[in-house]
Amino acid sequence: MTGNLLEPASVDDLRTQLSGRVVTPSDGDYEDVRNIFNAMIVARPQLIARCADADDVKAALAFARNNRLEIAVRSGGHSVAGACLVDGGLVIDTRPMNHVAVDPERATVTVGGGTSWGEFDRGTQPYGLATTGGRVSTTGVAGLTLGGGSGWLERKHGLACDNLLSIDLVTADGREVTANEQENPDLFWGLHGAGGNFGVATSLTFRLHRLPEFSIALLLWPADEGRSIAGIYRDLIATAPDEVGGGMLYMTGPPEEFVPPHLVGQLTCGVLVTYCGAEPALREVAAPLLAAAPHGQVITNIPYADLQCMLDDPPGFRNYWTDEHLRELPDEALDRYCERAYDMVVPSASQYALLPWGGAVTHGRDWPGFNRATPWAVHPLGLWEDPADDDRVIGWARDVRAAMRPWSSGDVYLNFIGDEGTDRVVAGYGEENYRKLARIKAEFDPENIFNRWHNIHPAR
Repeated sequence: MTGNLLEPASVDDLRTQLSGRVVTPSDGDYEDVRNIFNAMIVARPQLIARCADADDVKAALAFARNNRLEIAVRSGGHSVAGACLVDGGLVIDTRPMNHVAVDPERATVTVGGGTSWGEFDRGTQPYGLATTGGRVSTTGVAGLTLGGGSGWLERKHGLACDNLLSIDLVTADGREVTANEQENPDLFWGLHGAGGNFGVATSLTFRLHRLPEFSIALLLWPADEGRSIAGIYRDLIATAPDEVGGGMLYMTGPPEEFVPPHLVGQLTCGVLVTYCGAEPALREVAAPLLAAAPHGQVITNIPYADLQCMLDDPPGFRNYWTDEHLRELPDEALDRYCERAYDMVVPSASQYALLPWGGAVTHGRDWPGFNRATPWAVHPLGLWEDPADDDRVIGWARDVRAAMRPWSSGDVYLNFIGDEGTDRVVAGYGEENYRKLARIKAEFDPENIFNRWHNIHPAR
């Protein structure tokens, strides 16, 4: 365990200081509050401070410091490495801070630090406005954005962090600071990819974009047609307008109405084409894929927020994710990618994605994230139930990385991986950026209190 064993009177004292709740293992809802997306993470904090505002965050930080407790910060709970839990320590749970305030005239939105993307998108959709968010609705806005923020709209509107205008933080010493282009600009730079290394996000303001119409094509084939489809998809993306997003993936065919019986429960090749516009224009863009006679398909206009909910991964699975970025995608690389699909555990909730960057992602500013010129990412996501499959699934994901390494660009999007060591963290930022981030860390968190998410060590 991490930290001292607390006396009940001490815990009661913290309760009196918070507007929100303090949850301990003796509370009936402790497990529900503690559970995170990755069922492999079994850390059991002594306290979960469900913070209602910045004052609650400051009180929880002070309590942890005075009692020598390690802390973790939670917004959505989707960190695959379990950065939002700490065994024996204190979790600052910001989920009660989930307000959404839209300014339609300025096309901006301000949200609380615990807001989920589902709450964000439902709040902006009535105004015909949106910005790049996560690929599922249950991910936390703060965690995804501060790690970069990849999502379906990124080729048109950039990453989530590219649309971040301002952020309010509580730092390790209990200060409330605002970071934007004018205030604390170096900190603002660091928050575009360096995650929760500098403080607890209590409020974030974003630029929004008009999105009056949105459409998707979800297309399925048997796995043995996957190599042919991969080539068509690669060539389609090479000339696709920025309005096109999505990705190719292998998965277990789900028992849905649009999935033909011969694909249900079987290894299946799928392509999701998202389009910032109406269905007729989408069909024109996706014509090469439609000509390949998908065995199952959904092609429709859909509210963007509905897509975000449609692909929600179910909680309760064991998870292992990793990522390899590719500087090019020749035929041999596609051969390797498709071959490795047959090593997946099927049936399972695992997914094996080939994701295109490009478009507005390449136009983003020089934030401390991955190499924006990288055109492709291979992203195996292992999700399974039986602990006996741990070595098999984790081995498969690592083998995928090894197989694709001849074409690797060497960088990595850190939100796509768990704890893979310091070298991978440095690769996620680049060595020069990492050194600058270490100097910023030394200013705002010299004791390295915030050390759970792809830790940046303070410069000495």
